[in-house]
Amino acid sequence: MATPAPRPRDVVLLGAQRFDSTLGSVVRGLECDGPIALITAGWRDREDEDEELRNHLACKTVNLRLYHRSDEVNARDGDLAKAHRAKQTTLRHKQDFYRIRLEHELAANHVIRQRRAPAEVLMEEEGASVAAIRALDAYHLTQCERVHQEFEQAEGLYERPVIKEHREQIAEALAGCNAVAIAGGHVAALLNRMRLFGIRELLTDQRVFAWSGGGMVVSERIVLFHDSPPQGPGASEVLGSGLGLVPGVVVLPHPRTRLRLDDPGRVGLLARRFDPAQCLAFPEGAHVTFHEGALVRPSAITRLCPDGSCTLLEEQPS
Repeated sequence: MATPAPRPRDVVLLGAQRFDSTLGSVVRGLECDGPIALITAGWRDREDEDEELRNHLACKTVNLRLYHRSDEVNARDGDLAKAHRAKQTTLRHKQDFYRIRLEHELAANHVIRQRRAPAEVLMEEEGASVAAIRALDAYHLTQCERVHQEFEQAEGLYERPVIKEHREQIAEALAGCNAVAIAGGHVAALLNRMRLFGIRELLTDQRVFAWSGGGMVVSERIVLFHDSPPQGPGASEVLGSGLGLVPGVVVLPHPRTRLRLDDPGRVGLLARRFDPAQCLAFPEGAHVTFHEGALVRPSAITRLCPDGSCTLLEEQPS
C-alpha cells in the first residue's frame, strides 16, 4: 500500500477575494510571512496576471504557473496530450449521462415532496428518493475517479520525462515556500492542472490558503451548484474528487448569487445529499482554518442543515 502524502499543517478556506479581500490579513494573522507559492491556473490564459494578489500578500511569492506548464507538456509530449484529450472526452460523456439521470431523480424528489400523504409515509418515500440521489452521486464520483486512475496508470504519468522535469521544478519551488495560495477561476482547469502534476503529493508542511474554486478543489468532493442559473433548472452536481486536504466539507463559494438560502427545501436537500459532510457557504470575508482534524476560528460561514435551516458555523473541538 502506498504511503499517504503528508497533510499540510493548516488549510485555510476563505470566501471570494475579488471585492472583499481578507487573504492578506488572515495570512499575517497566522504569522506566515512567506515565501508563498501561487497557484492561479484557474485563471487560464490570465495565469500570470497576479500583481494584485502579490501586492495584497505583501511578501515574496513564486507563481508555479501550472497552466503554462501544462501547455508546455502538450507541446513536448504529443502522445500524452492525445491521451489526456481522450480522457477529458470520456469524462464529459460521463458528466452528461450523470446529469440526465440526476435531473430525473431531482424532479422525482420535488414531486414527492409536493404530494399529500401520511407524514410517516411521506418521510419514508422522500428518504428513499434522497438515498437514490446519494447513490447516483457516489456512482458518478467512483466512475470519474476510475477514469482518472486508468489514465494515470496507462500513461505512466509521473514517469514521463516532461512530467518528471516539471514536478522536480515544482517540488524545488515548494521546498522554499512556507505556504501555498490557491486562487479560484475555472474549477475544472484548476483541478486538471493540479492533478496532472500531482500537486497533492508534492505538498509537505506548507500552510495552504484557498478560496472560491481553489477552496472547492482542496476539498474531498467538488460540487457545482447554482440555484438560479440564467438557463436550466439549477441542479447541483458532483464534478469529481478534489485533493482531499479538507475532509468532510462541501465548499460552496459565492452563496449570495448562487444559493437560495431562504428556501428550506433546497437547503435541506443539499445538506442531506452530502451528509455527513458539512455543506458550508463562504460569502466574501468569510474564512475558517482546518487544523489537526478540526475546523477552528470560523468567521461568517453559514452551515446548511438537513432540516432546511441555516446556522453560523461554530468552532469544532480537535
